[in-house]
Amino acid sequence: MSTLFDPAVRDQLLARIERLRPDSNRAWGKMDAAQALAHCALALEAATGDAQLYRSLPARLIGWMFKGWLLQAKPFAKNAPTHPLLVMRTPAEFEREKARLVVALRKFHDAGPASAARYEHAFVGALTGDEWGRLQFKHVDHHLRQFGA
Repeated sequence: MSTLFDPAVRDQLLARIERLRPDSNRAWGKMDAAQALAHCALALEAATGDAQLYRSLPARLIGWMFKGWLLQAKPFAKNAPTHPLLVMRTPAEFEREKARLVVALRKFHDAGPASAARYEHAFVGALTGDEWGRLQFKHVDHHLRQFGA
């Protein structure tokens, strides 16, 4: 499975982000392209320690049971649930959020797996660096596919 720690995969995602447009039509979901960029950036920022997402009691109790499902090679389902703080409800400025995502993606990649492993996922808890790399690829890919990029 692809990982965001692979330079070729990072470059592929950066090229796809560059193809995304403010008026790109979504195939599913409620977010527009700018909100999806903000959503992905915040998720990456949580994996670099630049943002903190709380881990609720239900997540602490049962989140670990979903780790295998989350990390499987199969792409995320359309309209999959997300952490409440990752739901983008307000308008976002496309170019600003695009630049933010590029910075967050590069920072995550450059910091490497050992750095990512220091941070807990807000739902499933502890992840290895390799698991973080696969999950972040899968997440960004999911939202780029959502907008045809």
